[in-house]
Amino acid sequence: MPEIRPMRDLRDTNAISRLCHATSEPVYITKNGYQDLVIMSNEEFDRRCAREEIYAKLLEAEGDVARGELLESEDVFSAMRAKYEY
Repeated sequence: MPEIRPMRDLRDTNAISRLCHATSEPVYITKNGYQDLVIMSNEEFDRRCAREEIYAKLLEAEGDVARGELLESEDVFSAMRAKYEY
């Protein structure tokens, strides 16, 4: 269930911080009854950014497959060995 708080609750920044960390969910802040801000912990923000990056790469890979732009596995592994072997 999303946490929705009025703007005046931002006066107690410690309570909002504890709430963000405890729930690992964004806290929605309203102003005059309308959504205005979204606040979340830094850890949750980093997790969401990483997830978004993975989804973008998967979408790009699905597009490559749909267009038939595939690589042979041996070519991929050879390139990886060349790049990461000392």
